[in-house]
Amino acid sequence: MKHPSFLLNRIFQASLPIFLLITFLSCKKITNPAPPAGDLKLEISEERSLQSTCSEMFLTAHADQTGRPYLYVAAKEGGLKIFALSGSLIPVAQIPISQLNGLHVMNISQSGNDLYLALGNHFGTAIQAPGLAIIDVTDPLNPLVRSTWQDISQTGGTGIIETQGNFAYLGAMGNGMIIFDISNKAAPRVLSVFKPDLNFPDPNPDPKKYNARGLAILGDLVYLCFDAGGLRVINIADKVHPFEAGRYANPQMNGKPRAYNNVVIDGMTAYLAVDYCGMEAVDISRPSSINLLSWWNPWNCQASPMNWFSSNGHTNEIVMDREKHLLFMASGKSDLQVVNVSDPAKPQFSKEYGGVNNQVGTWGVSIRDNKIYLAYVCSVIPFSSNWTGVKVLGYALR
Repeated sequence: MKHPSFLLNRIFQASLPIFLLITFLSCKKITNPAPPAGDLKLEISEERSLQSTCSEMFLTAHADQTGRPYLYVAAKEGGLKIFALSGSLIPVAQIPISQLNGLHVMNISQSGNDLYLALGNHFGTAIQAPGLAIIDVTDPLNPLVRSTWQDISQTGGTGIIETQGNFAYLGAMGNGMIIFDISNKAAPRVLSVFKPDLNFPDPNPDPKKYNARGLAILGDLVYLCFDAGGLRVINIADKVHPFEAGRYANPQMNGKPRAYNNVVIDGMTAYLAVDYCGMEAVDISRPSSINLLSWWNPWNCQASPMNWFSSNGHTNEIVMDREKHLLFMASGKSDLQVVNVSDPAKPQFSKEYGGVNNQVGTWGVSIRDNKIYLAYVCSVIPFSSNWTGVKVLGYALR
């Protein structure tokens, strides 16, 4: 095991995002999910796999959004790696961290022919500065670094980057959310840094447990997963002066470790990956007063504060097939969980891929054109995994 420090910091950070308390009585907790009667059967088949090493962990992988047959991988110390998807997974290009100010690649997003990289390691003890890079992939075989940025005065790394138009939003862990003007791709410019109030949802907060690690943008609002600090709704109409417009956290987890890691939005429902607590569906029709619709909690996380160590799952990245009403969650020890949310108030377990006994665990997941790209990592705590790479899976409802 070359990365014994991976995820070790989560003992101290409780790195699992959170959300604001509102009307808990209307929520339905799902602890023993079962497929709905008469539901179409979801079939998942393994098609290809790509192995890396623990010194170049594959944190997440995304197929090219424009339909070209390439896969972009955030390979941490290995930088950005690009693979051909036609036929076997063949490496075709790489941007090493030597071209990225030495910062590890933690996450990726794409807009047109530009890739946006969230830079800066936040695992273990070798914590780096937060940074970003913009990569031109007009020709994926010859990617070009258009620009890099880092804040050398800070440490903590990054968790996510998303864009909307000429603006980028960087989840900079304990340093909050940084908003950039990216109209000039050669010179991204910081417009503001927003650090949510730490005094929610629990008193006497530990700052190490509050991290901007997942986000989704809807109009003039950013839904920010603030780890132990809950889900925060940030009004970004004025990019220079963003402000908090709402917050949410599940009150049943008050006083216990929790972490809201990522969010995906469908209409007026936000689906939240809540680490060892599964998934929560919340009504965001009134951002200032978010309501819990349902809680898919297969690991009974609230039973004991120690369940984080023994849980069979730790949901991190979450994506949605809106046409099929399916949520796909990278779930650590149990690999992949798929939940049917045709009715957000009654989420139904649909499929598990991998399982708890294969000695490997996941961190990232993405989907495109009925393919799943599942990223595995090396880790010691809270689950053991000594294999890292990407598995490409096919899925269909029969």
